[in-house]
Amino acid sequence: MAAAAEPGTQALPGSGAPRLGSPAHSPVPGTGGRARPASGPERTGRTTGPAVPGHSFRKVTLTKPTFCHLCSDFIWGLAGFLCDVCNFMAHEKCLKQVKTPCTSIAPSLVRVPVAHCFGPLGLYKRKFCVVCRKGLEAPALRCEVCELHVHPDCVPFACSDCRQCHQDGHQDHDTYHHHWREGNLPSGARCEVCRKTCGSSDVLAGVHCEWCGVQAHSVCSTALAPECTFGRLRSMVLPPACVRLLSRNFSKMHCFRIPETLTLELGDGDDGLDGSAATGTGREVLTVAESSKQILKIFDGNDSMRKNQFRLVTVSRLARNEEVMEAALRAYYVSDDPSDFELQAGDTPVLEKAATNEEEASKGSGPRDSVPEAWVIRSLPRSQEVLKIYPGWLKVGVAYVSIRVTPQSTAQAVIREVLPLLGRQAENLESFQLVEVLMGSRQVQRTVLADEELLLDRLRDIRQISVRQVSQTRFYVAESRAMAPRVSLFVGGLPPGLSPQDYSNLLHEAMATKAAVVSVSHVYSLQGAVVLDVTCFAEAERLYMLARDTAVHGRPLTALVLPDVLHTKLPPDCCPLLVFVNPKSGGLKGRDLLCSFRKLLNPHQVFELTNGGPLPGFHLFSQVPCFRVLVCGGDGTVGWVLAALEETRHCLACPEPSVAILPLGTGNDLGRVLRWGAGYSGEDPFSVLVSVDEADAVLMDRWTILLDAHETGSAENNVDVEPPKIVQMSNYCGIGIDAELSLDFHQAREEEPDKFTSRFHNKGVYVRVGLQKISHSRSLHKEIRLQVEQQEVELPSIEGLIFINIPSWGSGADLWGSDSDSRFEKPRMDDGLLEVVGVTGVVHMGQVQGGLRSGIRIAQGSYFRVTLLKATPVQVDGEPWVQAPGHMIISATAPKAVPTTQLCSYCLLWSGARKYPGNPDCQLQCHPSPLTLHPCLGTGPHAEEGQAEAQEGWSHQGYPSGHLACS
Repeated sequence: MAAAAEPGTQALPGSGAPRLGSPAHSPVPGTGGRARPASGPERTGRTTGPAVPGHSFRKVTLTKPTFCHLCSDFIWGLAGFLCDVCNFMAHEKCLKQVKTPCTSIAPSLVRVPVAHCFGPLGLYKRKFCVVCRKGLEAPALRCEVCELHVHPDCVPFACSDCRQCHQDGHQDHDTYHHHWREGNLPSGARCEVCRKTCGSSDVLAGVHCEWCGVQAHSVCSTALAPECTFGRLRSMVLPPACVRLLSRNFSKMHCFRIPETLTLELGDGDDGLDGSAATGTGREVLTVAESSKQILKIFDGNDSMRKNQFRLVTVSRLARNEEVMEAALRAYYVSDDPSDFELQAGDTPVLEKAATNEEEASKGSGPRDSVPEAWVIRSLPRSQEVLKIYPGWLKVGVAYVSIRVTPQSTAQAVIREVLPLLGRQAENLESFQLVEVLMGSRQVQRTVLADEELLLDRLRDIRQISVRQVSQTRFYVAESRAMAPRVSLFVGGLPPGLSPQDYSNLLHEAMATKAAVVSVSHVYSLQGAVVLDVTCFAEAERLYMLARDTAVHGRPLTALVLPDVLHTKLPPDCCPLLVFVNPKSGGLKGRDLLCSFRKLLNPHQVFELTNGGPLPGFHLFSQVPCFRVLVCGGDGTVGWVLAALEETRHCLACPEPSVAILPLGTGNDLGRVLRWGAGYSGEDPFSVLVSVDEADAVLMDRWTILLDAHETGSAENNVDVEPPKIVQMSNYCGIGIDAELSLDFHQAREEEPDKFTSRFHNKGVYVRVGLQKISHSRSLHKEIRLQVEQQEVELPSIEGLIFINIPSWGSGADLWGSDSDSRFEKPRMDDGLLEVVGVTGVVHMGQVQGGLRSGIRIAQGSYFRVTLLKATPVQVDGEPWVQAPGHMIISATAPKAVPTTQLCSYCLLWSGARKYPGNPDCQLQCHPSPLTLHPCLGTGPHAEEGQAEAQEGWSHQGYPSGHLACS
């Protein structure tokens, strides 16, 4: 074998100024051939122009308003230059500056192949497909991790150039370059270099980095430094170099915990697909069929024939064989020499007939003398071929080397020839292997070739399967080191309260786990969840798929693949943000926020709460020394996350993370108090993250409620005795009429969840259930008893009793009121005291909502005991239920046998010291250091004892803590 003309002397990608589409950077793919409408530009002949990256420009006559894809300016006159393959349109003066590669060569320019995660079909207005450069007028697909938009039939031709969000043992980098993506910028986007407008709503133009967000013209981007600093959000982003995930058998959807959806494949549907030289389908096809042209079905190999996935190519009935072959290759973005291929009649009796009039042409040469159903592109036998071999390690002086392979060239012989060209001639040949990498847009597959594998035969087999697949296949020389497989598998939904051995036995019984390769590394007994360490990829995949279809004691299991955070490699100024999103809260805006946050941050740090809850996120960040939390949801969602934080605090290296709120619920009282607003209404997610980063810190009390139904003693109530349970409270606790309204609303939402898609509708349901209860009376003061600081308190005639911790109730109402009262201290959310207020009914609640009245002030204290004589509706932070007769004890800590040392619990709030607009007298106190233990000092009779207890053994008491935030 002899080295080809370019033997290992190519410049290392990334050296010098960065070039769009170079292997040192993610390419900005040119695009491929969807059908061009008949009213489009007319070709006037090929023009020999300057060398551009893979394009085949032709001068065309413009018949409609057209814009340049490079400068986005209008093309004046009747002439423009169009790439026959990717539809790139440009001025003649712009041809010399084109840096965007054509789709035909874009896969060869990808630096590190990373598959995309395509979500469900959706309508994306004023967006363009990065493959065919056409507008997305019909339902299309987008990647959930990067800003790639494509038509469904363009997916197979998209580059595997998604963001590299973790290390997987293959070409792991410690420094990251800009990850450029072309087009789909805001219309007002400005170039970072020239400060001129670089966005366009007319064409696919301009580029932006998908890590730091910097925007520029494709030409100007070469003037920027290649290294990416992650931009304004760099302190909040979990760096990809600090995340490790060995995911050989898992798709990207599994790795990022994205629900899998069914999407259209190439060729789905009855009409097949458009070809690069076709005029379109449907009505336009019939017009062409009546003219001097005809439409052919083209397959690119056995795989497309088996799946009935074809491209339609329109050619003249007088076209020569070479012209037909060239058009067929362009349809599949193959840039090889057409003389190396031939068209064979496809034996496809199951194919449906094309919607064209494919009558035999009376004149012309080539295969149309007897038009068959379809044609298949076949590669002619080759006696030798030039093959690019890429190094599988970093810091190499070349991007790749090109060698010539013959029928006798084996994988071992290729390695022997390549190593000296890569500067590894002194290495042992046995310590290297040849790896074949198939760079699909949905999945990147790696196959280790046997030493005796014949490379020329391998290439022939690939072309037999798919001619296009050859351009998506690479060969790497890599060190044959034994990669120790290790996968962390989170399994939830198990019975709580078991020992590690019990969980291991239970999983073995349910899923037949193999003890030799599966072990329980972490146990979260209170939540009924475990983390499994699996040292076999095949077993990890089997357990993951099996767990999703398995139920234990009637409860379905949840399985998630979790990466490892390399906390020792985190930069000193890095405080990553852990994001929790509840897509079911309030107006159902969580789905869009999930996608936005995955793109702005590392998708590994964004968790969907309906898929395993908050526990997987806290486990992933358990070793991170300093992190913050953003909760996107209603008040109930915030309470859910804080409860999980309190239960896992002893396992966290950062036991007191700051917690910010993005209110998505209906009431959002906590969000109002912390100045995050009444509810999310579509603000820019980037601005939300900046506000979180700039927020200050305040303290807020957290309260523990013990529900003990053991002392019912009344058989006539016919209520089953319930075991004691503990719940946490941040905002308020209601007993009586307000809890009854919340319960009716909750039941209505459970029955018809699809109707509760807007905040306005939800409040309308509250009004409706309130009107139904307007004449309801149960004389709550006769059914309960209240003790405050162990003193009996006589209740007035009321229908509802409410304990409030924040100056906002029922969507912003001030229940306590702003009038001064010498009997009580001025309320604060961090004073260690709760305020007790009564309401007389639905009318009174409506008056409070309208600001006409306030509630009936009853008491203020730090320890409460409520005795329920009957089953009564109760709600805590918007989560309602019917509580059986018994006792409710509300305190700052878990109740003790002799409650003589009650201490106010606290929750550090990440917020600014501002006055609450609904209550001018309410001042949120800002403490100097949110990461320092500052127990709230209550004013009750046991405050001194509580302070002493906190100073002696705070870390052993399990007190709730955390941070919240506001802007």
